[in-house]
Amino acid sequence: MLPVPGRPAPPPKAGDERTMLTTFLEYERTVFLRKIGGLGEDDLRRVMTASGLTLLGMLKHLGYVERWWFRVAFAGEDVPLAWSEEDRDADWHPAADEHGPGLLTFYEGEVAASRRIAESASLDDVAADPRVDGATLRWILFHMMEEYARHLGHADLMREGIDGKTGFEG
Repeated sequence: MLPVPGRPAPPPKAGDERTMLTTFLEYERTVFLRKIGGLGEDDLRRVMTASGLTLLGMLKHLGYVERWWFRVAFAGEDVPLAWSEEDRDADWHPAADEHGPGLLTFYEGEVAASRRIAESASLDDVAADPRVDGATLRWILFHMMEEYARHLGHADLMREGIDGKTGFEG
């Protein structure tokens, strides 16, 4: 079973732009971990949609989204990605040898790298990768909140379908 983190502190009602962006993103990251926390491998791999969506796949996907936007696109690092021209959705499909604890470790490592990169840059710094057409760190942080918000909606429904837990229960 994956660990269940404590309830996230609510983001502040006021603050400077960086504080607001980073605390909302941290809040969403923690809520996601609560959605998958306490589940075993069978439930994490349970296919919940006609397209084959699983919570374990979402964990893998979000780890690679963190890697792509912060390490590759923004910082210009040359690190492997799960997807390719042949399979643009490979990050959604855990392999047989990829399990909850290992993908959680991968995800947490990518989030830690994302935090370090964001903390060391200005919100106005421009991403290194030309494929993102001049996106600033500010834009990337907003985009990541949008990415998490969309997938938190999926995770809410999936978790409710697994064991009936809603909101901060699971």
